[in-house]
Amino acid sequence: MPLRRTDVLVPAAIAAVAVFELLMVRPDGWGYGLVLETATALLLVWRRYWPLVVSTTAAGIQLLIPWFGPQLDDLATPILTLALICYTLGRWIATLRGLVGIGLLLGMFLVDYVFVDTRSHDFTDVVFVSTLTLPPYIFGRISRKLALQSEQLERQQALIRDQAVRAERDRIARELHDVIAHSLSAMVVQTAAAQDLLRRSPDRADALLQSVADTGRKALEETGRLLHLIRDDVDELGLRPAPGLADVPTLVETFRENGLRVEADLALPAAPLSGGVDVSAYRVVQELLTNALKHAGGPVRLGIESAPDRLRIYCENPIGAARTVPGSGLGLQGMAERVGLLGGTLDQRRSADDRFVVDVEIPLTREAAS
Repeated sequence: MPLRRTDVLVPAAIAAVAVFELLMVRPDGWGYGLVLETATALLLVWRRYWPLVVSTTAAGIQLLIPWFGPQLDDLATPILTLALICYTLGRWIATLRGLVGIGLLLGMFLVDYVFVDTRSHDFTDVVFVSTLTLPPYIFGRISRKLALQSEQLERQQALIRDQAVRAERDRIARELHDVIAHSLSAMVVQTAAAQDLLRRSPDRADALLQSVADTGRKALEETGRLLHLIRDDVDELGLRPAPGLADVPTLVETFRENGLRVEADLALPAAPLSGGVDVSAYRVVQELLTNALKHAGGPVRLGIESAPDRLRIYCENPIGAARTVPGSGLGLQGMAERVGLLGGTLDQRRSADDRFVVDVEIPLTREAAS
């Protein structure tokens, strides 16, 4: 890991204070003190890389000062250096091995007090040394724990962001599938019909081809809206809102214009639904009619029923259709995923009169129904 600015600036600042103090006080042996203080500062630049070795070595150099230069009570700056050493033992060592360094530091103090410091000693010296070493070490441990918690929080936030991005991409993929599948199916059916009518009824063929062009333009418009959603999360472009159940009658008429016979019984909810339920219900209806357009050979029965606590969508169409537009198989899967995310159910079955039935129920919570 590269050196940080603080790796250099903190020891340099302490060394500058030590040099200033030595030059101002000039105690006996101050030159040796100058060399040892500078050596300690240079060594502490690398304290993050090898914290135990660097800290204990720096402490040994620092506590050599009384042996060659000023005594323990001559200078105050070594207290700052020793505080940085103890902080390093707590901050940059993952386990409690830093206490080994604290123990070595206390042993060095004891040697100095016994062999170099000629003053009389009592319990107050123990309090002084403990006050000098333990608070910086504890502060270092607290700083390490807070830093680790901050890193963990950042990782969790990044994970949540990634999950949200994946969920949004899945939603947009389903939206694109619904739009493209519906539009392309309608265009294929209309083009095939226009080919049949081209010689017998050119006017009707021209009208159908015009409808194909209109459907393509609408698909491009809707696809563009979905692609803009990826880049315009706060709707800065003022794009129109996503469709909902209120747009289902228009949707049914569009399918009727495309040649699908639809018998619709639409009891739409009186109260507005939440955005997620509203757009998902619309997309379910769109997918049901798209599948019917591709595969149904007879009239389609579509119904929507609403109650205070649930919304039901059902669709019936004949099996064994004359129209055979190949599908991806993702339509029903997409519907099931949408409904499942809302806590609802999707039931598909073959009825006794040989019809394909899809029955969807979506619960309406108080939030959704409000």
